Amino acid sequence: MQENNYPKLHNATWPGVVGKGDGSEPVIPFDTLLKFTAEAEVDGVKFDGVDIGLFDVHFGINQSDDDIKKLADKVASYGLKIGSLVAPIWPPDGGPAMGTAEERKRFVEQVRKSCHVGKLLREIGIRPYGVVRIDSAVNPDSWLKDPVNNTALIAQTFREACDVAADYGEKLAAEGEICWGGMHSWKKMVDTLEQVDRPNIGFQADMSHTFLYLLGYNAPEDRILPEDFSWDDKATLEAGLKKLTDALRPWTIDFHVAQNDGTVHGTGSHDKTGKHCLPNDPNGKLDIAKYAGYWLRDDNGSLTKAFKHICWDGCMFPNEKMMQQQTWNDILAAMVAVQKAHGWSE
Repeated sequence: MQENNYPKLHNATWPGVVGKGDGSEPVIPFDTLLKFTAEAEVDGVKFDGVDIGLFDVHFGINQSDDDIKKLADKVASYGLKIGSLVAPIWPPDGGPAMGTAEERKRFVEQVRKSCHVGKLLREIGIRPYGVVRIDSAVNPDSWLKDPVNNTALIAQTFREACDVAADYGEKLAAEGEICWGGMHSWKKMVDTLEQVDRPNIGFQADMSHTFLYLLGYNAPEDRILPEDFSWDDKATLEAGLKKLTDALRPWTIDFHVAQNDGTVHGTGSHDKTGKHCLPNDPNGKLDIAKYAGYWLRDDNGSLTKAFKHICWDGCMFPNEKMMQQQTWNDILAAMVAVQKAHGWSE
C-alpha cells in the first residue's frame, strides 16, 4: 500500500543515450524506455513519470510545437507525466560556459530552446513540476588553467541563461558532477552558484555524483573524507555526508536517487564521473533510503519539500541489464523506499 504520494517517482530516459553510441553500445530507443518505465510495478506502486534528456536521438530541441504536442501525447499514452528536462548545452551545438563569446551565446540559445519545450509541456498539462538541467560543459583541466576568471565566465553565462529561463517561467538546476569544471567539487559548486546570484538557479543533487565530492576526485583540496578512510567507518561517512549536504541542500531544487560504488567510470563520449550502480549492487556504498534523507530533510529532520518529484539516474549500465524488466522493478523498489521514508501526502 502506498502511504505517501509525494515526492512523485520518475525514471530517466537519458541513460539510454549517455555513454551509448560512438563505439559503445547502441542507444536504447525512447519508446523502449517508456515501455519499461510504464510496466514497472512494486506492490501496486508504479512510476509517476519520466525526466527527459532533450537529445536528437530521443527528442531534440529543434522540433516543432506540433512535435512537442505529439511528445506529450506519447508520454501520456503510457500513463506518465514529464518532469525535469536536460538541456543539450554541450559542443558543437552549445558551447562551454567559459568559452568564447560565440560559444557562450550558443550555450544560452540551447537553454532558451529547452525552456520553450518545457513551457509548452507545462501549458499542455503533462509537466506539472520540474526544472531544466545544465552544467558548465567544460572539463576540470581546462577550468584549472584560470580558475578565478573561468568561474566568473561560467557564472556570467549561467546568469544570462537564468534571465532567458525566467522569461519562460523556468528554473535551472546545475548538476554537480566531478567531470564539469567549476562544478567538480562541493566548494567549487557553491562558489559558482553564489556568483550566479539569480533566484531561478539551484543545484541538482545526484546521490551517485555528489558521493564523489566526498572523496575529492579532481579536487583533492576539497576532499571531505580522510585519505585513510575505511568504508566500514559509517560514522565518519555519515559525518561527511552531513557536511556535504549542509552546504548544498539549501541550493537543491532537483534530486536524483542513485547508487555508487565509490569509483569513477566513463563510457563512450562521457568523461569519467561517479559510477552508477544498480540499487542492489553488492559493491554499492550507499544506504539509499537512509542517505536520501540527508538531502530531503533539514537539520531538524523536517522534510524540505523543495521539489515535487525525484528521479532515478543510472547512466552507463550495460544494455543487457537495461533491457530486463526486473532491472526497472528493482529501481522502482529503491524509489518507493525513499518515498516511504521521506515522503508526504497531498
